[in-house]
Amino acid sequence: MRSHPSRAAPRSDPARKAPSLIDSRPTDTGPVLHADDVDVVRDGNHLLRSVSLQVHPGQHWALLGANGAGKTTLLNLLGAINHPTRGSVTVLGHRLGRVDMRQLRSYVGHINPRHPLRSPLRVRDVVLTGVTNTTELVPRWQPTPQQADQADRLISTLGMSEKAQARWETLSQGERGRTLIARALMPVPRLLLLDEPATGLDLAAREQLLTSLDDLRAEHPQLATVLVTHHLEELPASTTHAMLLRDGQCLASGEVDEVITTDHISKCFDHPVRITRTDGRWHARA
Repeated sequence: MRSHPSRAAPRSDPARKAPSLIDSRPTDTGPVLHADDVDVVRDGNHLLRSVSLQVHPGQHWALLGANGAGKTTLLNLLGAINHPTRGSVTVLGHRLGRVDMRQLRSYVGHINPRHPLRSPLRVRDVVLTGVTNTTELVPRWQPTPQQADQADRLISTLGMSEKAQARWETLSQGERGRTLIARALMPVPRLLLLDEPATGLDLAAREQLLTSLDDLRAEHPQLATVLVTHHLEELPASTTHAMLLRDGQCLASGEVDEVITTDHISKCFDHPVRITRTDGRWHARA
């Protein structure tokens, strides 16, 4: 989920549809994301070491690994939040270090489950803040009819129509998660990043969230997504690719059925497990 401080400045004219970085790209055939041999070093410790990743339109990646493996560190590079210590990262055709990071982040749907909203906004208003790239509604700003219609469509796609007028503080964690995904999609991003979106959800809420993600991916075939988790059961059936991280290094990367195997997962988590897949969903047992 995208994380924005409550005082973030709106775009110069939020009533207009914001220009898209998509328009600056010559074609849609290139990668949406390209991390090339990146290291991240903090206080002398390698959080990532020689990691490379390419994500193309329509691909849905899972970043898997134990706690501390480097998943969120890599996601923050892909979301233009941090720079690599070594190597290069290109997001939506723009190389980090040669682009305004704040502007670039506004075109990436980065879903942060710790969204810092404090006001009792209704679901529809929370979704509309995705237009202005702010946490709170901008005073005196009104959405265009097209933006309002888009918000309603996204709320419906994420299964939140009956809660459109519910206030933020009354929502369950799962309902907040689906609301924030709709919010992140308001600028029509080509890229959606999800950092452990099922954390804290009960069984029913998790299944509702994963079904919503599958539906969303089917309705937006060019959308690329990267989802971080350390639970195979939290992967949507529409996942196409996966990367396994251990101690900041890539153990395996590629098409999901070649990566999520008993051997690879056992090595990644340093524990013998057996992987099965039923109706498109994965399960791990000791």
